[in-house]
Amino acid sequence: MRVCVIGTGYVGLVTGVCLSHIGHDVICIDNNAEKVKLMQSGQSPIYEPGLSELMQSSMDAGRLSFTTDLAAGVKHGEVLFIAVGTPPLPTGESDTRYVEAVAKGIGAHLNGGYKVIVNKSTVPIGSGDWVRMIVMDGVTERKKSLVGAGAPAPAEEDIKADFDVVSNPEFLREGSAVYDTFNPDRIVLGSTSAKAIAKMEELYAPLVERKFAEDPSLPPVPVVTTDLSSAEMVKYASNSFLATKISFINEIANICDRVGADVVQVAKGIGLDSRIGEKFLQAGIGWGGSCFPKDVLALLHTADDYGYEAELLKATVSVNQHQRTIALEKLQQELKILKGKTVGLLGLTFKPDTDDMRDAPSLTLIEQLNRLGAKVKAYDPIVSQSGLRDGLTGVIVETDPERLADGCDALVLVTDWQQFLELDYAKMASLMHTPIVIDGRNFLPQAQMEEWGFRYLGIGR
Repeated sequence: MRVCVIGTGYVGLVTGVCLSHIGHDVICIDNNAEKVKLMQSGQSPIYEPGLSELMQSSMDAGRLSFTTDLAAGVKHGEVLFIAVGTPPLPTGESDTRYVEAVAKGIGAHLNGGYKVIVNKSTVPIGSGDWVRMIVMDGVTERKKSLVGAGAPAPAEEDIKADFDVVSNPEFLREGSAVYDTFNPDRIVLGSTSAKAIAKMEELYAPLVERKFAEDPSLPPVPVVTTDLSSAEMVKYASNSFLATKISFINEIANICDRVGADVVQVAKGIGLDSRIGEKFLQAGIGWGGSCFPKDVLALLHTADDYGYEAELLKATVSVNQHQRTIALEKLQQELKILKGKTVGLLGLTFKPDTDDMRDAPSLTLIEQLNRLGAKVKAYDPIVSQSGLRDGLTGVIVETDPERLADGCDALVLVTDWQQFLELDYAKMASLMHTPIVIDGRNFLPQAQMEEWGFRYLGIGR
């Protein structure tokens, strides 16, 4: 099938690359000319395991291309994905101006032939009908421009707008987005149009049939078909539930710290209950990134718009904000006055296997440590080797873990990169003023860390 993906952030680029890999003819659109030029040269603008290789192979096969030309993309695609950002506004609501601009642009370039316009961006509930309205506004403006002053009426095919809008929320985890695309738990399609749903089922058939899955013998991927608003709510409810689950285990960890229990063992014990499950029960210094904070706040804002006080979601946010200070509290307990001390952060990104720094807990730690007069150093496998460090203030980004440890009064593990299990901690301890480690993800082997000379402190342990 012919596909157009508008927006090449994490969601758009992964979607476009993976759809081209399974056999579709994909054009990806972005209004950033430099970014498009980079992708045309075969380089991915984001770090995502496996993405660059798939991108290059699809380009070599002639199934994937990149351009800034929206008109060309709209003309090409039977299915048009809107995958632009919807960042949070100060009020908590989503900023939908990029979605609006793309929808109007699509309308301005529709010129016959049935199209399915897919909301892949995380948009406020009710946006499906709103996007249809904006597309029609674009169509109307195009009609006016075609008529012009004294010009003859345009041909019917030049103003035809035959399309349906589908909500198709994404459930990709940064760091494993390619894997998640080929091995989805479910595919959610929201629309009242049987024709549009059939088109989307055709598009996703190779994924539903698990032709590219890690285990092709599994049953077909469930396809959940709903109305537009329910599909939009599925996305918000999923992320809000997962955020709540993390905040819950962090609450339990803080109680464990006080009563002498070990939250790692507690999480294992409750996670074996099939009603609870083991995923998202890893206590630590809080959740961040581009999805959980934005989506929980957006759902809170929607509830507020409709006169409902979502108390559980408010508590989820409050617990997470407090959790980011837990490492700071433990540093103060160990070092007392932080002014004049040097603290090293192991990891900067909000999670491993990504270069995403959006709302990362490390940023809160850097800000608070600076406020208390500490010198902050950091090492991250991606940030330290890229230009991302140039945007960071209040922190010295070191090029290797031993330079990080040199002269530190304490280390804080912020991101649980697998590489951090293989560091020479005995040598790092010998380079520190005081070998203390705060394990903000309960990730490091406690007994071995103590053997290597560290005073080890976990979260809820």
